[in-house]
Amino acid sequence: MKNILITGTSTGVGFESAILFAKNGFKVYATMRNLKKADNLRNKINEEKLNIDILTLDVTLNDSIESAIKVIIEKDGQIDVLLNNAGAGFAKTLEQASLPEIDWVTDVNYTGVVRTTRAVLPYMRDAKSGHIINVTSVGGLVGQPFNELYCGAKFAVEGFTEALATYVSEPFNIKFSNIEPGGIATEFMNNAIAKTSDEKGEMATGEYAPIFQKYLEGAQNRAANEKTSPYQTGKEVAEVILKVAEMDNPPLRIRTSEWAENMCQLKTQADPDGHKLVNQVKEYFL
Repeated sequence: MKNILITGTSTGVGFESAILFAKNGFKVYATMRNLKKADNLRNKINEEKLNIDILTLDVTLNDSIESAIKVIIEKDGQIDVLLNNAGAGFAKTLEQASLPEIDWVTDVNYTGVVRTTRAVLPYMRDAKSGHIINVTSVGGLVGQPFNELYCGAKFAVEGFTEALATYVSEPFNIKFSNIEPGGIATEFMNNAIAKTSDEKGEMATGEYAPIFQKYLEGAQNRAANEKTSPYQTGKEVAEVILKVAEMDNPPLRIRTSEWAENMCQLKTQADPDGHKLVNQVKEYFL
């Protein structure tokens, strides 16, 4: 039985992934920053007798990451799959964002992935086996209005993963994959929009306000139209993740919907799954 460590499992894609992987024969270590948010997952575990252990893991704290991994290694001896899912949306102009907010969005969406990957890699390398799966976004391939800080962090995850794949995969049999959803119909997007508000609950975009209003109306209109909506459920995205985790030769990157595929087509059409570029880079440098 393979085991999987999943970050950010209190809601959304992480929550659905924990359940789906457990139902498909994985031993799941479902982690989250705040265990007070674990009740829904605990209820599911009890109702369906799922093979899931819940652990505390805050991707912004090295000690928290190391403690969770120590529990898994002491129990199972290895980690077969790491699903870096924890992240947070953020929709503000660069000028509007405070310096602490800039640090926070980068820490949660990029540096947290680096920390967790760094902590798990030695065990996978020793085992000569493993799969690291990162939930990025179409925003990791295509910059979008009012999302420059979020997109920057997700672009960083894409480059980080691509670079590791060029020299870690072949000698150590460790696979890397980026999962690139469009919108996800969970509280993730609501939280992202909420972060554009100031302390009065108003959109604090100043001279950008007319542009932001147009952006917001467009997003709402697309969401309301079934044909143009970018939104998938967390379960739909989780199903793509499971499929990738079960592949013998998984893609370096994969979009999770037709909308996401179309959004990124200009960037991905020459190399949809990312393998060609990785092989080319290896030829250049190694």
